[in-house]
Amino acid sequence: MGVPVERVSGSSGDRLLMALALFTIECPQWTVEAAAERLGVSAQTAYRYFKQLTAAGLITPVAGASYTLGPAIIQMERQIQVTDPMLIAARIVMVDLIQHAVEGSTAILCRLFHDRVMCMHQVMGRGPQEPVSYERGRLMPLYRGATSKIILAHLPARTLKSLCTHDAGEIAAAGLGESLDAFRRTLAALRRAGACVSHGEIDPGRIGIAAPIFDRDRAVLGSLSLALPAARADAALVGRLQQLTMAGARDVERIMNDGSDARQPSPARVKIAR
Repeated sequence: MGVPVERVSGSSGDRLLMALALFTIECPQWTVEAAAERLGVSAQTAYRYFKQLTAAGLITPVAGASYTLGPAIIQMERQIQVTDPMLIAARIVMVDLIQHAVEGSTAILCRLFHDRVMCMHQVMGRGPQEPVSYERGRLMPLYRGATSKIILAHLPARTLKSLCTHDAGEIAAAGLGESLDAFRRTLAALRRAGACVSHGEIDPGRIGIAAPIFDRDRAVLGSLSLALPAARADAALVGRLQQLTMAGARDVERIMNDGSDARQPSPARVKIAR
């Protein structure tokens, strides 16, 4: 059950967001009555929320007196595609990076979203492709996979302490440490390495290689990663692609933060690629 809206302090906008948050992949359609019951409000109040969300195009009526997400969501998605600085900066870098990987590889751009990691963009390489779990818009765990763990490693100390308090069992099960001190040591090693390599933690038979992406203030925004078919990747290739992925992440930052030409790779990436 959700938290009753009428017991939550905050603006009417906060309450509207709670109503909008009901619409998920698992529960894509809601009636006013069902929403009222879940939110712990009257049907009249839920109807008022739905009326406002419909007027904004955020939800739309469908058959059976139900509602689903509306066309404004599609408009926002297009705006993200056209205007998001990290996505714009990463596209060309990812196209270049995937050229150095083996057949069946995928380049992935992810960003931090609350206590999860969300895929923003994929670029598939040549050859037959096995699907990867990091699909655009899909929320992924923070404690498994190179793509996520390299972001986790660069979160503020206070955030890591809070995560360890609430998710100690999940962190230990992921092999990240049985205590806060062990958790911090594991993540410090990832920070020193500058990248994370994982083997089959998300998709069996895949090797993940990931490097962090930072904003101007060196706060972690997300990660650039490669998912390789393990059968085609030896240690030498993984080591080379690790360096290229790290250089590619720096290129994304350079383009995003300094307004550099996205078509010009950094000298470091050119040197490594050779």
